Amino acid sequence: MTRLAVLADIHGNLPALHAVIDDMAQFNVDHVVVAGDSINWGPYSRQVLEIIADCRWAAIRGNNAYYALDFATCRAPEHWRSFTLPHFLREQLGDPWLNVIACQPDTLSLRFPDAPPIRVFHGIPGDPFVSINPLSTLSETERWLKHVQEETIIAAHSHIAMERQMGRWRIFNPGAVGVPLDGDLSASYMILRGDVHGWKIERHRRIPFDTTTLLDEFERQRFVEKCGVTASLIIDEFLTARLRVHPWQKWKQRYYPDAQDSFELLDLFNNVDDTSEFIPPEYRDLDSALHRD
Repeated sequence: MTRLAVLADIHGNLPALHAVIDDMAQFNVDHVVVAGDSINWGPYSRQVLEIIADCRWAAIRGNNAYYALDFATCRAPEHWRSFTLPHFLREQLGDPWLNVIACQPDTLSLRFPDAPPIRVFHGIPGDPFVSINPLSTLSETERWLKHVQEETIIAAHSHIAMERQMGRWRIFNPGAVGVPLDGDLSASYMILRGDVHGWKIERHRRIPFDTTTLLDEFERQRFVEKCGVTASLIIDEFLTARLRVHPWQKWKQRYYPDAQDSFELLDLFNNVDDTSEFIPPEYRDLDSALHRD
């Protein structure tokens, strides 16, 4: 039997990662896998990467790695030109850690001798910006996974903890360590147990973490001063465990498409009574229960 701790979407949240490490110590896991997005959003991206490297955990890139690696290059999409976070992220990382994530894989095939193989990716194969989530259809999933031979999948990106049987694939998403988006302000991770009969969730853990240190570090690094409206919305996500950046973008696109981001506009957005129409359906009416078929 192999016991595997599965983490994802740490997003530079060092207090949340420390809470998970402390909790994980009691379960005697054989290995730890990080399914992408260890960096960005939070103020401790470099420190998170240092822990992953020091502990020799298996880790892949997520979509946020590309903001660090491709921003201001010919690989960057045009709409990234207005993004403020990549500068802040690069400032945190420095060249040594940029080179580390430049060499990380986008996918892993885990092949333990006593359990079926597992494929790990962040979003879907070949695209870390798209997620398999609780509302993904069977036809979508079959199209995305048609070239994946492994029948056990670890994916992330949605920040929604999930276990689903989709066609011939069993899909696990551990939820987010650093930025939960289901209204439960606690770090989410899973312990999977594998044997000849397959993989199952042994434990799905939700661990409270202290946001005070996080907020103090944001202030020390002058996050809002450097990154503006987006930074303010990100801090709200850390404090509420709900989407804030995405609905802001959708609201602004509808009502003020040609306006520059400003705190005056943000005040208008914050006074909107109901922003649910700007929130993707998979994030509406979420509770902290694990989604299972």
